[in-house]
Amino acid sequence: MKALQFEQAVESILKREKRYDPLAYLFLKDALDFTLKRAADSNGGEPRHVSGGELCHGFRDLALQEFGPMAGTLMIEWGLRESSDIGEMVFHLIDEQMFGKQDSDTKDDFASAYDFDEAFVKPFQPKRQAAQHVAARP
Repeated sequence: MKALQFEQAVESILKREKRYDPLAYLFLKDALDFTLKRAADSNGGEPRHVSGGELCHGFRDLALQEFGPMAGTLMIEWGLRESSDIGEMVFHLIDEQMFGKQDSDTKDDFASAYDFDEAFVKPFQPKRQAAQHVAARP
């Protein structure tokens, strides 16, 4: 997929759908590449189709790897509130023929993959036990 074609597809999407920041689509492309590589690595190097759930988890893992504690803030700034938003963007890109799909793929595959707060905020909150331990020190 050529970068210029992808950027043109995103521009086309943004003319009719403004919920998501253009950077979210660019990151989604990176997350798909990340997830496809991980799937191939676990499949003896053979590429294979990834499910909506797998893509959601790859999206999460790459976001945490790349953005750490800022991942949750970026998701909000990009207009993403739940995993179904990832599915919406995927299907926008499918409509633009940038992503492919199997007949069995649906937007429901992305629903409830995980809670965004649990995925992007909670890992960076102080642990309650550690906070209690520190508070107990003289």
